Amino acid sequence: MGLFKKIGQALKKTKDAFIRKLDELLSHGELNDDFFDELTDILISCDVGVRSSMEIVDELRDECHKRKVRSGDKVKEVLKEILKNYFEDAPKIEIEYPAIITIVGVNGVGKTTTIGKLAQYFRNIKKDVTLVAGDTFRAAASMQLTEWADRTKTRIIKHAEGADAAAVVFDGIQSAKAKKTDVLIVDTAGRLHTKTNLMEELKKIDKIINREYSDAHKYTFIVLDSTTGQNALSQIKAFDEFVEIDGIILTKLDGTAKGGVIIAIEKEYKLPVVFVGTGEGVNDLQPFDKDEFVDELF
Repeated sequence: MGLFKKIGQALKKTKDAFIRKLDELLSHGELNDDFFDELTDILISCDVGVRSSMEIVDELRDECHKRKVRSGDKVKEVLKEILKNYFEDAPKIEIEYPAIITIVGVNGVGKTTTIGKLAQYFRNIKKDVTLVAGDTFRAAASMQLTEWADRTKTRIIKHAEGADAAAVVFDGIQSAKAKKTDVLIVDTAGRLHTKTNLMEELKKIDKIINREYSDAHKYTFIVLDSTTGQNALSQIKAFDEFVEIDGIILTKLDGTAKGGVIIAIEKEYKLPVVFVGTGEGVNDLQPFDKDEFVDELF
């Protein structure tokens, strides 16, 4: 299945909810204040967020007035154009090699599964990958990551449960340098209820990476569950207090009608969505493309 088709299928629930409501609204005819108020509600219902929804609709109202738009098809065309432009504030990420990708996120969002799929993605594009089991706090975290390493035929560096996470990362870096690994993916603990400990742990990991592998390109991605909608934004805020996040990996896009949260994330936090989960298979993690995302919504 092609990349474009996978994204389209993953967005089916979001698209069905959005287009059905939009077409029904457009069938009423007149582009008056009631129309724009109802459109705002539709966008909010798709988890675009209150502020973003209001900004989008205000711009659409102005453009429709300026261009003397009357037809429903033209309204869709202008709205699509606005949505594509809406992503421009978030920086674009092109991963360079050798790369160290630190993965953060709360427990339960599919972090370990995402790391496995991310490893498979890089293997598919002929990159050598090593996983680092840096979540030494959660029971069975290392075991689960080992299963993904076996499944994707990827090397893994791990220590015993309860070990110093920074020490595991140190060993991972030494292995990556010795074997000239293209991508080192570091798992981390997701225990937000002990923020101070997590902050100190992430600081140590960051210090080790900077000291031991200054030549590598560093990226920190937060994994979010798209089915949680606007709650995903609060997770960004929580981690953003003590780690510099470079981008988002959004899981379970295929299981929700709340795909509009992508728009809220990129606009409100100026953070790019880098990858999206499009299914349960090992190959169902795809690079995110804003134009493709908007096109598939319509």
